[in-house]
Amino acid sequence: MSKKTNIVVAGGGAFGTALASVLASDDQANISLLVRGETQATDIQKKRVNAARLPGIMLPPLLEITADYDVLKTADIVLSVVPSKAQQEFAILTQPYLKKGASFIICSKGFDPKNGGLVSESVSKVLKSQRLAILSGPGFAADIAKGLPTAMTLAADEIKFAEDLSQSISRKNFRLYASSDPIGVQTGGALKNVLAIAAGIVVGANLGDSARASVIARGLVELSRYIVFMGGNPETSSGLAALGDLVLTASSEQSRNYRFGIAIGQGAKPSDLVGEGKPLVEGANAALAAADIAQSNNIALPLTKSVADIINGKLEVRDAISQLLERPLRSENEH
Repeated sequence: MSKKTNIVVAGGGAFGTALASVLASDDQANISLLVRGETQATDIQKKRVNAARLPGIMLPPLLEITADYDVLKTADIVLSVVPSKAQQEFAILTQPYLKKGASFIICSKGFDPKNGGLVSESVSKVLKSQRLAILSGPGFAADIAKGLPTAMTLAADEIKFAEDLSQSISRKNFRLYASSDPIGVQTGGALKNVLAIAAGIVVGANLGDSARASVIARGLVELSRYIVFMGGNPETSSGLAALGDLVLTASSEQSRNYRFGIAIGQGAKPSDLVGEGKPLVEGANAALAAADIAQSNNIALPLTKSVADIINGKLEVRDAISQLLERPLRSENEH
């Protein structure tokens, strides 16, 4: 009998809990959910539900919940489900526990807030003995945890490594498609959150579904353009991690970024919706990072810039709409 793979999902939020739950839905591997504190671990272990982050979802009996970082010592695969801004810090924290050659999968959708670069670049500076991969794509935590059909992308520099990991993590209703474009997958996952905010603003401002469709379509052009600039494959923009995720998050109130945009479109101040004690909105930070880099490199990202200016308080929603409507009419394929 072959030895079971040891998989640790690090992060006790909704998405981390959902991933751990679906992976532990059968006995294919040994699955542990690593949470922040003993109190949370004991509560979830006893009640078999993460009431604070994923209420109403009973966790599989095969799932182990722990706050002990020693569980990482035997992990073959670690899924790091922490915010983008915390990925490098988490890598530093876990590095002493990880065994050489273990796979470390980044499961956040944002840019490095320090320099606007890829999260994998900052993590790779810390984890020199581990193999990195990226998990991204259209998947809401509640849908995954309920066992609803979900398809996402798993990307790594080497396609064979990505394919092997995809096989290890895929389950009956949770399918992963391998990609050899971690740059494009990360960029698409981060920027689609910005565009989801833009779509939410349009809906919140009662501009109609036609306007939202235009935001999605023109936003996809920006997303593809930025993927190319970052060094990714333009074809990735039409895949699960970009177009697929954009369509999902720009059309469902399950998306935190979309809800954030709706609130702004309805008149809420962005400064009142982000910050200490407020829900994390990855797209807000990604907008600021991408807009700054795009401006420095003369890359046309009008939607992204508008979202960044609104978040910064430099632009009112009505003025942003006017500016976008006043842009010169060009061929649809012209950049």
